[in-house]
Amino acid sequence: MPFDTEFDILRDRGFVMPEGAGLLASDDVLRTDAMALAAMAGDAAPVLSTSPNGGIPAFMATYVDPKLIEVAFFPMRGAELNGEVKKGDWTTPTAIFPMIESTGQVSSYGDWNNNGTFGLNPSFPDRQSYHYQGIAQWGERQIEMAGKARLQWVAGLRRSAVLKLNKFQNKSYFYGIAGLRNYGYLNDPTLSASITASTKTAGGTTWTTATPEEATDDVITLIGELRTQSSGLVTTESKITIGLSPTRAGLLTKPNQYGLSAMDQITKQYKNLRFVEAVEFGDETGMTVQSMIAIADEIEGQPVSEAAFTEKFRTHPIVTGLSGWEQKMSQGTWGAIIYMPLGVATMAGI
Repeated sequence: MPFDTEFDILRDRGFVMPEGAGLLASDDVLRTDAMALAAMAGDAAPVLSTSPNGGIPAFMATYVDPKLIEVAFFPMRGAELNGEVKKGDWTTPTAIFPMIESTGQVSSYGDWNNNGTFGLNPSFPDRQSYHYQGIAQWGERQIEMAGKARLQWVAGLRRSAVLKLNKFQNKSYFYGIAGLRNYGYLNDPTLSASITASTKTAGGTTWTTATPEEATDDVITLIGELRTQSSGLVTTESKITIGLSPTRAGLLTKPNQYGLSAMDQITKQYKNLRFVEAVEFGDETGMTVQSMIAIADEIEGQPVSEAAFTEKFRTHPIVTGLSGWEQKMSQGTWGAIIYMPLGVATMAGI
């Protein structure tokens, strides 16, 4: 059968391949004309017209976890030591805390004696507030690009603002604000000087080499200082908060040969004692002195101390720019207000 007839039959059956016509022959033999050979040789050419490649782009095989992991920061414990309250607002630069003290003396009674006097001595200690701020900015293109990565950019900026403002406020509860009458639990000038931890059998005062009994003795000594300062107003039944670093709190759980830890022994004797762990007592980077604080929650129904703020969180108007926005956020702090210094005692060197 002629070649053209066979090709026509194939075409009639739905095979339309004009470029392959030269490769078909009635005797099933390849034609050796120059065009067919050139076409076959081209398919086997060793030189690539594209760059050599052994795989796919790496990003196409990269897994992106839908759960966003936020960086952890050390916990904020200043407000937990003895509570936190609001005093005034952002228009209040100064606060006065009136105090009254009873004065007088008695004398022997006699029908005609006029000795003995009773009086009052008022005082007006004051504190200065400190207000601070930060500005969040976001652009149209920025939030669009963040959306490609499934990031909630604006909401994240607000969370970041709250965290950073609160971190500063927490720091003020421990150290106050330099240059102002604004103090913290660790540097209020009305507090008595810190006592020193006892010398341990292994040497030094630190708890790293102390036995559970020696650590217990230090805590009881600090509570004893509260008893002395308050002239007995602080008792075994009083609610007392012990503030110390996380590492030193961990050492209180070290058991002795009988399986009892300092924590076991202390809490057995003081039922209303609680512990607050804060890195500001010695675990922050660069700190070389470990300290401990004991605070009576109240004395004769009155608070001994409070962490105080003017504004916990204030957002200001969002300002629109050419292709973005910005917003100021602020807070205010009084530091830690210690009404009764006799109800606070500190120990250094643990």
